[in-house]
Amino acid sequence: MENSIKQKIEKLIHSKKVFLFMKGTPDYPECGFSAKTVETLRDLGINFGFFNVFDDEAVRQGIKEFTNWPTIPQLYIGGQFIGGCDIVVQMAESGELQKITT
Repeated sequence: MENSIKQKIEKLIHSKKVFLFMKGTPDYPECGFSAKTVETLRDLGINFGFFNVFDDEAVRQGIKEFTNWPTIPQLYIGGQFIGGCDIVVQMAESGELQKITT
């Protein structure tokens, strides 16, 4: 991965406590998993930043390499990779997501 792409990804991750790489935008998600992740965060009242991976193909591919995680969405909290949709939903159901985002 190009260093400039890695730096851009790191800057995005650290721009908000909770940051989501997703397909589309929170108001117009372009895949079901991104939509479900946004819905989960919003239902819990969690404020988050986001990046639409369709806006930059280099970031779309780079984020997969950055985390060694093949799918999007990807959620970060406090600069740490948390996981994708299924993990976010499981953490919300257990109450763990609320604990680490407050």
